[in-house]
Amino acid sequence: MDRIDVAIVEILSTDGRASNAQIARHVGVSEGTVRRRLKRMVDEEVVQIKVISDPKGLGRLSQCMVGVTVEPSQVDAVLEEICSREEVTFAACTTGSYDLMLCISVDSPDKLGEFLLTDLGSITGIHRIESYMLLSVGKDSLGQFTS
Repeated sequence: MDRIDVAIVEILSTDGRASNAQIARHVGVSEGTVRRRLKRMVDEEVVQIKVISDPKGLGRLSQCMVGVTVEPSQVDAVLEEICSREEVTFAACTTGSYDLMLCISVDSPDKLGEFLLTDLGSITGIHRIESYMLLSVGKDSLGQFTS
């Protein structure tokens, strides 16, 4: 990536709806140059173009980070099961105290409790669940949480 590619990505990171013509004017290149470079970056999987929904706009006012300890032989199966749940907006295998870290988004604290106790609690292989309710969000580059 050169300085033009970086400038294109920075503009789209700030305003994902910026047109190629707007980007071209800002960067000082032709619209065709922006179009070709953006296509190349997408094709080469340097960038992804996605819509990021606002959980608050979807009525999901309660967000939570969750650490999960899992039976070592069942990490992959548990992760696959967890990823199938619509309440889970992010899930990853991690190092440290937990085998998995999750981001959960639901419409109320009651629903969060129900999800943690009933849904996650029923998955075979999970030993321990520790949740961290988000009080405020300082930075969210991926748009996963309400602020």
